[in-house]
Parts: sequence; C-alpha cells; structure tokens
Amino acid sequence: MIQSAWAYVGLLLLCAGLFPFLEKRMAWRIFRVLPPIVLTYLAVTALSVAGFWQADAEMAAARKQILDWLLPALMFLLLVNCDMKAILALGPRILLGFACAAVSILLAFLAVFALLRGWLPADSWQVLSSVSGGWIGGTANMVAVSQAVGIRPESMANALITDALCYAVWVLVLFASVPLQTRFNQRNRSVVMADMLASSVRTGDDAGRPPDSGLVLIWLGLGLLVGNASHAMAAALPASPVLSTGSWTMMLATGLGLAASFTPLRRLAGSMAVSNALLAVVVAALASGADFSGMGQAPLYILCGFLVLGIHALLMLAAARLFKFDLALCGIASLANIGGVASAPLLAATYSPVLAPVGVLLAMLGYLLGTGGGLLLARIFQMMGV
Repeated sequence: MIQSAWAYVGLLLLCAGLFPFLEKRMAWRIFRVLPPIVLTYLAVTALSVAGFWQADAEMAAARKQILDWLLPALMFLLLVNCDMKAILALGPRILLGFACAAVSILLAFLAVFALLRGWLPADSWQVLSSVSGGWIGGTANMVAVSQAVGIRPESMANALITDALCYAVWVLVLFASVPLQTRFNQRNRSVVMADMLASSVRTGDDAGRPPDSGLVLIWLGLGLLVGNASHAMAAALPASPVLSTGSWTMMLATGLGLAASFTPLRRLAGSMAVSNALLAVVVAALASGADFSGMGQAPLYILCGFLVLGIHALLMLAAARLFKFDLALCGIASLANIGGVASAPLLAATYSPVLAPVGVLLAMLGYLLGTGGGLLLARIFQMMGV
C-alpha cells in the first residue's frame, strides 16, 4: 500500500501516460471503442478499489491540490491555441451551423432530462450537465463542469462511459452519411459549404512540431500562474447558486486563455501537448477517489446519451431545412461539438480537403463555449427542481 503523497502522485502520472503511450504504439481494438482517457479513469479506479494507496488526509489533500491547480491551468492552455480571428473569418453561415448544433445539444439534454427524470438518480443533473459540457467542447470541459457542480467521483465514471460509447457510435453514423451528401443537398436545395468558402484558414502553429523541454516548462509554469490568478480573482467575486467560486475560476481561466490567444503566445508550440498531458493527470486524480459503486446506473445514462443524439439529429435536420445547410456543415458542426479537434477535421476532410481547417476551428470554438454551456444547463436543471 502506498502511504507517501509523492509516490501516489508518481503512480497517477504513470497511469496518465500509459494508455496514450500504448495507443500510439499498439493497434489494439479497444482503443476504437474506449479512448485512452476513459481507460485511464477505469484503471486508476480499479487501483483505488484494490487499495493501492491509503485513503487518508494526506492523499485527499494531494488529490485536491492536483484538481484545484491543474484544472484552471488546463483550461488556459487549451484556449491559448484558439485562433478567434480565423474562426470569425469563417463567416456567419458556418458559425450559425455551429450555433445550431450547440443549441440543439442543450435542448436535447433538457428534453431527455424532463422525460426520464423520474427514473434517473438524484445526482443525474450533475452527470448530464457534465456530459453536455463535453459534447459542446471536449473532455476538459466535461471535467471542468463536473468539478464546478460538485459531482461525486464515482458518478464521473458514468459521464465518461456515456461520452465514450455514444461518441463512438455517433462518429460511425456521421462518416457513414458522407456518401449521402449529394442526394441530401439536392433535395434540401442546400448552399454547399465547400463552394462558398472563399479562402482557406490556418489552424495555428502548434501542430506537427514536438515542443522542446524548455517550452514544456514554460507552458506548465505559465498555466500554473494563470490558474493561481484565476483562483485569486474568483475568491474576490461574489459567489451565488448560479456562479460558485469554482465556476468563476473555470470561467476566468477560460477568459484569460482566450485573451492570451490574441498575443504572440499562440504562435509558440507545445500548449496542446502540455494540456493533453494535464488532462490525463486530472482525470487520473478524479478516478483515484472513486469506486465502482455508481456504475450500476451506466446503462440508463447511455440510453440518455443516445436519446440526446437522436433529438440532436432531428433538430439539426430541421435547421438544415430552414437555413439550407448542406450535409457537410451539419456533420462537421455536430462532430466539432461532440467529438472535438481529434475527429472533426477528419470528417471535414472526408467531405472535402478544403474543409479540414473548418473542423479544427469549430472544435476550438467548442472548447471556448463548452464549460459555459454545461454550467448554464446545470443551472437550468436546478431551476427545474432537482
């Protein structure tokens, strides 16, 4: 049994890096269904249940420090790479498509919660609002929302499993729909996005260049300093049921990251690599205080996830009919929300190579809006009398 906080942190770091390492080197089929971040969560949860570390005040304090200081740093580093000028250059029609996708996801979560709330556990609003943050942004947004609403560690497993399985199915559906685009666009009399895109947009300078050790340390130090500043500013702001101190911290870190994206910092390589590493560590820390006692509700949450996707699809079809969106814009906007920067560009390039940067930029916009969207939904759930 581990009794030292440093040994505990070392084991979390090892687990956080293991599955991303294996994914890049082993063609295991399990990675097609469960991404490394979910496998990390389940593996660390299993170690916690098996008693690999002593559940005392020292371990709890170490876990709290990791979550309190790394999570706002993570949000800052994600947004530093966001090219808002390029996003705005996409044009109002493309941004409208993204907005329709995001709003339809929130409305779908509200509809499913209202329909099934009698069968859902008491903390289901926390799980569903966390998943909604991830389905507008990414896993980092999901974690940020979950911490802001105070989700129980064991319930976080339900959110991650629901996100992973529903996302895997949704990716297959969207890629399978690509051959239908010509027929869909003709019947819908759509404005084809690839034809209207006047100029290409760049995706930033971070891709394809592994950062050196100096940049890694610079980004890590800067992220921690910004996280500390976010905590200090949040403590000075009035807390309320709408915006707690934790919510203020996440929103401030997001805003500071967006502000930094307009500076030369955005051109430095390494922010995404460091943020991905921090995300794995944060998820491992969350799992270290969990157990499998809440996993019995996972099938019900997975059902909720598929119902949300079904309603989202119907609302996007209605929006396509109303605004003459083509199938490419519907699919890319949907996956930019639900999938993020890892998968949206692949779908976009499948439709047309010129659309790949659009997938990247819309996914980055999701990172910006995901935390706020999830917190908004959580507040609405509370107003519904959870």
